[in-house]
Amino acid sequence: MGGIPIYGVSSLLFILLTLSITSTALPTPSSPKHHHHSQSSTAAAAQINSNSVLVALLDSHYTELAELVEKALLLHTLEQAVGNHNLTIFAPRNEALERRLDPEFKRFLLEPRNLHSLQTLLMAHILPSRVGSPDWPQPSDPSRRHRTLSSSHHLHLSTKPTGQKTVDSAEIVRPDDVTRPDGVIHGIERLLIPQSVQEDFNRRRNLRSISAVIPEGAPEVDPRTHRLKKPAAAAVPVGAPPVLPIYDALAPGPSLAPAPAPGPGGPHHHFDGHSQVKDFIHTLLHYGGYNEMADILVNLTSLATEMGRLVSEGYVLTVLAPNDEAMAKLTTDQLSEPGAPEQIIYYHIIPEYQTEESMYNAVRRFGKVKYDTLRLPHKVTAQEADGSVKFGAGDVSAYLFDPDIYTDGRISVQGIDGILFPESEAGEPLRKPASPVKVVTKPRRGN
Repeated sequence: MGGIPIYGVSSLLFILLTLSITSTALPTPSSPKHHHHSQSSTAAAAQINSNSVLVALLDSHYTELAELVEKALLLHTLEQAVGNHNLTIFAPRNEALERRLDPEFKRFLLEPRNLHSLQTLLMAHILPSRVGSPDWPQPSDPSRRHRTLSSSHHLHLSTKPTGQKTVDSAEIVRPDDVTRPDGVIHGIERLLIPQSVQEDFNRRRNLRSISAVIPEGAPEVDPRTHRLKKPAAAAVPVGAPPVLPIYDALAPGPSLAPAPAPGPGGPHHHFDGHSQVKDFIHTLLHYGGYNEMADILVNLTSLATEMGRLVSEGYVLTVLAPNDEAMAKLTTDQLSEPGAPEQIIYYHIIPEYQTEESMYNAVRRFGKVKYDTLRLPHKVTAQEADGSVKFGAGDVSAYLFDPDIYTDGRISVQGIDGILFPESEAGEPLRKPASPVKVVTKPRRGN
C-alpha cells in the first residue's frame, strides 16, 4: 500500500482491517467430514481481500461515511456481507454530511443510545447485489426496487429524461466512482434517510420539546417549616415539577424517608418514567463496560421501578455509574448486609439533572461541591482534578470516566471509574446508616 493516502480512517485501523480480511481469506485445515463445507466457506471468504470494495471505501475520499461506519461498529458485519455478496454502496459526499445535514439530526445519530438508528441508516445505503451504470434502468423504464442490507428498507433506482441517474430522491453525482471485483461505489449528492430512522428522530425531538416546557404556578415549600408557603398557590398543572422534595416521594426503605408523595396531574402521569429507565439501562448495555451496573438495575426490580416512578412524577435524576472494573472490586463483606446493593446504588444517584459540562463548571467555580444523594443523609463531594471531575475523598474516590452516556432531560448517566462510599464508611464494610434525616431540596426540572 506504499504511497496510497489514508483519508478518513486511522492508518492503524486500516492496517488491522486489512490484516483481518487477509487472514480470513486464508484456508484453514479441516477434517474430511467437513471438507465440502470448508471448500464452500473458503470460496466465499476468498472474495474478501485487500482489493475489496470495503477496504476501498475506508481508503476513499468518502471520509465522513467511513467514520460513520466505524462509529456504528459495522466493520465486522460488512466483512461478512462482502464475503457473501457483490455489493453496491451509495456513498454521500462529505459536503452532504458536514454542512447539509441538520446538526440536531447528526447529534442524534452519534448518541450511543441511537446506535441502532445509525446502523439502520448506513445499511440502507448498501445493496447485496452489484448494480453498475450499465445496469441502470433507461428513462423509458419504470424504476427498479432493490432490497438493501437493512432488510426493512428498499431503494428505487431510476433515470430521468435528461439522463440523470437517481436513487430514491438523490442524484448520482459520481457513477462507478470505485469499482472492485466484489462491489462498486456510486457517489450521491445527499444522505438517504429511511422512514424508520426519521420517525425515531422525531420521537426523540418531541420528547425534548416536552421537557423544555417551563412550568408555572407550582407551590413552594418553606425550607424552615417543611410546609407549603402561605398563601397556597394555584393547583399544580399537569407536567409541572413536584411540589415536595424528592425525599418525600421516596418509597419506604433503608435510609429513605418514609412518606411517599403523590405526583402532579393525578393518577395519569404526564411522563413515562419507566420507559425512560429501561431506555437508559439498554443504553448502558450497548455502550459497553457497564454490564454489572445494568445487571444490578435489572435484578433489583424495586430500584428500577422506584426510579421510573420518580421520573414519571416529574423528578430528575443523575446516575453516577461505576464501570465493570470498579464493580469487580466490591467485596463480599460490602454486599453481605441486607439491602447493601440498594444502598450502594442510592449513594450514586443525585436528585438533580447534571451533565459533564454543568458539574465541571460548578467545581471550577466553587472548588468543592457537595451533591445530595438518595441515600440520606449522605452527600457526595465533587472537585476538579486533572481537568476532570473527581468524586469522593481520599482513597475512596472516582473520576468522571465516560461523560454523558445518556442525557434525555430527566435522567443523566455519567460513567465513573470507582465505587463511592459515604465518608464515614470509606474503605469499611457497608453498615446500616443512622436514622434518616429529611433534607429539603427544591426539585428541579430537566432542560
